[in-house]
Amino acid sequence: MDQERRREPGNGHAGPTTRAPGGRRTRERRSSPARAAGRATGRWQRGASDGGLPWRSTVLIAVVVMAGTGFAAAGQPDREALDALGRALLLLGAAPLLLRHRRPVAVVFGVAAVTLGYLLAGYPYGPVFALVAVACFAAVVHGHRTAAAWALGLLWAGHLLLAHWLYRWLPPAGDGRDPWGQELPAAAFAVAVLAASETVRVRREQRAQLRADRAAAERRRADEERLRIARELHDVLAHSISVINVQAGVGLALLDSDPEQARTALTTIKAASKEALGEVRQVLDTLRTRGDAPRAPAPGLGRLPELVEQAAAAGLTVTVATAGPRAELPAGADLAAFRVVQEALTNVVRHSGSRTARVRLGYGSRQLDLTVDDDGPATGTEAGGSGNGLAGMRERAAGLGGTIEAGARPDGGFRVHAVLPFRREDPPPPQETP
Repeated sequence: MDQERRREPGNGHAGPTTRAPGGRRTRERRSSPARAAGRATGRWQRGASDGGLPWRSTVLIAVVVMAGTGFAAAGQPDREALDALGRALLLLGAAPLLLRHRRPVAVVFGVAAVTLGYLLAGYPYGPVFALVAVACFAAVVHGHRTAAAWALGLLWAGHLLLAHWLYRWLPPAGDGRDPWGQELPAAAFAVAVLAASETVRVRREQRAQLRADRAAAERRRADEERLRIARELHDVLAHSISVINVQAGVGLALLDSDPEQARTALTTIKAASKEALGEVRQVLDTLRTRGDAPRAPAPGLGRLPELVEQAAAAGLTVTVATAGPRAELPAGADLAAFRVVQEALTNVVRHSGSRTARVRLGYGSRQLDLTVDDDGPATGTEAGGSGNGLAGMRERAAGLGGTIEAGARPDGGFRVHAVLPFRREDPPPPQETP
């Protein structure tokens, strides 16, 4: 269970240690919520590339652009008629949208170039700009806002050249210079596309971050619950099995010479194992369906006399002293105090040459000062423990905002000193009598 007198487990920040197939120990790396959010965003950014190309949306966009441009051409008789070449250019502008999730930068520049060629040919204005908007949206959402801005800027600059300088040499014949006033709506359209795309991108990242934070919180709660159950099982089994181990040794040694004393040892083993099974069952009850209440109350300092009797059965004499007005501790502090005393006495039984121990409970106004002393030197015997006892006590104390100090005393022996903060519960207000 623990070997605190000879070694203390480290408190590094790396992940839990595992053993690789070759016997080499490795450490698991834990990801932060920000890293998890980045992975979630990256998965979205790959988008349809994981499940195929976006055929349906691309076909729908192409149909809408083709039909809408046909209607727009009817209202622009001064532009070139929408012939087969014009429709081919519209399809050529829609086709790259199939790859907008895989190659967003190439797609946005390609669609902008095809759109500029469509305008160069003098075909009607209209839904062709929707192709550029979709390509820019995909590029910005995938994190390529600079590429989207350049593509829109180059398209707008090309349109300025066509509408104000090159119109003399380009179709349609007899076309005049466009009014400068129409450039303001064009610029507003470009800014609106970029702003809307950026808004969607930010919201998607926020949702991904929120999902990652929730997943990290769930994992953290699961880890905390797992560690809590592991602590409870360790504390229960360490104490009970230590008593069983000592009494089994006594029973074996006295089986022939003193059968009555051996019978007493076996009786103690039976009682200790029964109590251990009951506490283990109570701990495992917490793994039942969420919302179920424990079948029995958690142990506390009210069971300290039972703990002293168990220690006495293992050959350890324990004296308990109390200082200050005794307070009713909250359930968490009461359980932590009981487990600290239990673990400290277990260490005395397992690792100390002394057969006496002293427990002192000092009740303050807002904290419990708990000390467990023994006078014997460490036996140095291997007890087969895992070295987690002291770490578990410190985790319990830290969970309450307290501290644990454990080590050899200058005059010999060993001391465990715990400070466990608690808050006194206010008494209920007196009820008025009519």
